[in-house]
Amino acid sequence: MRFVCRNFGLSDLLRRGLAAHEAPLEVLLLDIEAELSIWEEGRVVWSEEAFPVAELVYHLALWLQSRVAGQEGFEFDSMQADAGLIRIVGSDGGWRIGSDFTPDFWTSPVVWDVLVVEIKQFGRSVREGVAAMGIEPSFIPEV
Repeated sequence: MRFVCRNFGLSDLLRRGLAAHEAPLEVLLLDIEAELSIWEEGRVVWSEEAFPVAELVYHLALWLQSRVAGQEGFEFDSMQADAGLIRIVGSDGGWRIGSDFTPDFWTSPVVWDVLVVEIKQFGRSVREGVAAMGIEPSFIPEV
């Protein structure tokens, strides 16, 4: 299982009349988007265009830094989308990623350490994509 993001863009920053260096955190988290897909065994199992990847990484980092990480699941509660768009839940075989909106989409279970490595790689990928747009990615916590 792995997260893949590409085609980074700023959805509304220009419309808001803001430059990236003057935008508040919540605006950067909402406006930095990319095509996000989740791959498993060489195939896409879920994909979404214009997904708030910076916001997702921000919340995943907070979850991994919390004391409940590894014990309780994760539910992406976005400022612009309904809760449950991305969920990480524990199961008998490990941790699975899915969505409340596509009930047929759930990855195969992976052990905790594999999940953490993938989330860290996803975070690095998003920070690199943000930096490639000329935005300092320090607002996205390191995982």
